[in-house]
Amino acid sequence: MKTHEPSSFINQARGRLSVASLRQPKFMVGIAVGVLLILSTLVAFQVDSTQYAIVSQFGSPVRAIKEPGLYAKLPDPFQNLIRLDKRVQVHNITQTEFLTKDKKNVLVEAYATWQIDDPVQFFKSVRDAQGASSRLSDILTSELGVALSQYELTNLVTTEPDQMKLDEMLSGLTKQTDERTRAYGFKVADVRLKQLNFPEANRQSVFQRMRAERQQIARQLRSEGTEEATKIRAEADAEKTTLLSKAQEESNRIIGEGEATAIRIYAQSFGKDPAFYQFLRTLESYDKVINSGTTLILPSDSELLKYLNP
Repeated sequence: MKTHEPSSFINQARGRLSVASLRQPKFMVGIAVGVLLILSTLVAFQVDSTQYAIVSQFGSPVRAIKEPGLYAKLPDPFQNLIRLDKRVQVHNITQTEFLTKDKKNVLVEAYATWQIDDPVQFFKSVRDAQGASSRLSDILTSELGVALSQYELTNLVTTEPDQMKLDEMLSGLTKQTDERTRAYGFKVADVRLKQLNFPEANRQSVFQRMRAERQQIARQLRSEGTEEATKIRAEADAEKTTLLSKAQEESNRIIGEGEATAIRIYAQSFGKDPAFYQFLRTLESYDKVINSGTTLILPSDSELLKYLNP
């Protein structure tokens, strides 16, 4: 059996102690880092570019953060973090019946775009997006009824550009709604109509009135067209009469000139040989007067028969 000297045991003990002393600081550093990480998750927080953040202390807001970045707060339950969406939101109101200025019932479906303007005031008054939508629905329905009561139906639904006032109504509606929602920490950017319709009970009468108006316009256009056609026909007939008169005058002139020329030629021919001319004229008379169905009863001394008698 091999024995060790006391010095060797002492040296081994010293080596173990030195290793333990080297490992202990690294272990403590690891613990410290872990604790810091845990504390950082409880204290530090990040705000995104699409968010507002509110730091509340025992339920009351103490700080609003509007810019993105890394921030710190006291750990729960001393301080809590509330995140709000800063992007534009869309709120729709269901189809609701309203009355126009000229006492016409209409069914309107609309929407509004809104956005948080004051995070702290928003949190104090409506708490969250659901509360804001509920409040906005009441305000928008009320203001929409007021706006529609100031305009006639023909100012909202028409084919005449000078009578259309829908954009004017929506502009005023947006302004009034925005003024009322500012007190709750959010603003309204725009209000638009998705649908404007008539109740089923009034729809047929409205369609009949629209049909009657279109028929009246059609009759007026047909009347104007008939009047214009009559005018055009009268002008054409007058021009036709003038042209025919001129043509007839020119025709008579040409015929007169031709007959005069023919008479002159006949006279010249008759002057050269009257007997032969008379003979030709008599033969032409036979050709015109006598045919297979003609029966003539003439005296025997008739000039017409002198070339037929043997």
